[in-house]
Amino acid sequence: METLLIRTKNKTELQLIFDLLKKMRIETKVISTEEQEDLGLIKMMKEADRTQKVSREKIFAKLNSK
Repeated sequence: METLLIRTKNKTELQLIFDLLKKMRIETKVISTEEQEDLGLIKMMKEADRTQKVSREKIFAKLNSK
């Protein structure tokens, strides 16, 4: 099964698409902004380069420089 994400412009547009999919008997789920952010973070973590290691000192130096 594939998943389709649709970002609507407003609640009226969301309701129209939701109703259409319901009539077509297509399973739908509305996700919150927080859930959208979580999905984005998960995607970034999966795509992260984990082949190189960074020392603790470099991490703290970077954090302290801001």
